[in-house]
Amino acid sequence: MKKLFAVDLGASGGKCFVGIFEDGDFRMQEVHRFSYEGASFFLPDRTEKVTERTCWDDTFIYQQIVKGLQAASREFGGTLDGIGIDTWGADGQLLTADGDALGKMYCYRDHRLDTMCDEVKERVDATRVYEITGNHFQPFNQSNQLLWVATRRPELLKRAGIYLPVPALFYYYLGGCTCIDSTFASVTQMMDAKRGKWSREMLKALGIPKKLMPEIVKPGTRIGSLQSGLADLCGLNKVDLIAVGSHDTASAFAAAPVKNPKTALIISSGTWSLVGKLIKKPITTPDAMAMGLSNEGGIGNTRFLKNCMGTWIVQELLRVWEIADGKRMSWQEVDTITPAAKSFTAFIDPDDKRFYNPANMEQAIAEFVAETGQPSLDGRGEILRCVYESLALKYRRVNEQINAVTDTTTDVVHIVGGGSNNDLLNQFTANSTGMPVMAGPKEATAVGNIMVQAIGAEIVPNLKKAMPYIKSAFPITKFEPQEAVAWSEAYERFVKLLK
Repeated sequence: MKKLFAVDLGASGGKCFVGIFEDGDFRMQEVHRFSYEGASFFLPDRTEKVTERTCWDDTFIYQQIVKGLQAASREFGGTLDGIGIDTWGADGQLLTADGDALGKMYCYRDHRLDTMCDEVKERVDATRVYEITGNHFQPFNQSNQLLWVATRRPELLKRAGIYLPVPALFYYYLGGCTCIDSTFASVTQMMDAKRGKWSREMLKALGIPKKLMPEIVKPGTRIGSLQSGLADLCGLNKVDLIAVGSHDTASAFAAAPVKNPKTALIISSGTWSLVGKLIKKPITTPDAMAMGLSNEGGIGNTRFLKNCMGTWIVQELLRVWEIADGKRMSWQEVDTITPAAKSFTAFIDPDDKRFYNPANMEQAIAEFVAETGQPSLDGRGEILRCVYESLALKYRRVNEQINAVTDTTTDVVHIVGGGSNNDLLNQFTANSTGMPVMAGPKEATAVGNIMVQAIGAEIVPNLKKAMPYIKSAFPITKFEPQEAVAWSEAYERFVKLLK
């Protein structure tokens, strides 16, 4: 028996799993789950200007990881064969040489980053940035975050000993190791996409000393072991820490049961929708850049994709309505009122910047609908249906863009991650794209995490050999396309709204 422990940290909560390989079989069990969100502070800076600052509580998250390890020890005994951590794809922390954190860990939706893409472009030509990194410009890119520190808090850079992206930070808390895997480094907009190393040109332009950046390692690399004192606290052995696809999308894509990468569109569905295909090498052409497509490191491949707004929009609607009602709308109610609402009343572009972090998501949607001359949405059911229909239509648009750049076609859509449990969105996606949707595994990120650990622990030789374990352990649900004419007409209306 081999037991591997996976920590999966998303933008709204975390989960801990134990994956067990025994007698040719594989099973996975959740042992701990917890929620968190960014906390907003309203504080004056040195000029007395008060700004909102949204930060993560990394101490709380670390504490929950420890509780997960303790739960694993209680349920499966005191021996594990590996620990892997994957997280949301942004943020990090500066540490002193003594391991002290230099301030709070900012959240990627913090408004300090609103103008930082433009500031990066002022230092390096946008085309050149894309040629080097293969990354599209997003407010949350860590190039933006570190440039903000360099220009607004330069004293912190002088005191820093190392910068650790968020998954590396938690590996450091567990075992004192200071490296980051290539999948996460690839989304920072500071890594050379073709060489797999930090780009000296980008770092110099941003004013970031190279000595602050952690070593980049391949997924599957053993990078350390659980500190002995922490191991004793958890009732565990000094288990190996193994680098995985620590960018959660890399782990999720690794778990998609794809037969032919050229003809399979993969959507990692959750707070974000990461829509893309697996390709052999990065594509950094002007056409790819113009369409906003990014190259992100995979497990022996490249994830060629677009970051689309996902169920974040729905989560924010529920938050606004909870404030108004004094109670949270249940997902059961969401699933009841949405399909009952009138179809195709109006659409939004989910990736319009107004939906990134508005004070009131319902108001932002109403403004978009009014400005684009569409009928107003009547009630919460129509608002939710508008969001879900718009997401499905955006997936179709991104698929067309990816196919145009890669010169491929698509004959199946794989939806993995928590969003694969949303039957309505799955069916809308099949309807919109006109292709069958294969939904699952739901916990694809944790599955991919464990399978890469299994490669590092020499339990399986590669992901191809891991796929039978995935297919046998997790059900895949198929959704066939319906209402082709109505959805094609809706798509024609939707495309006219895009800028």
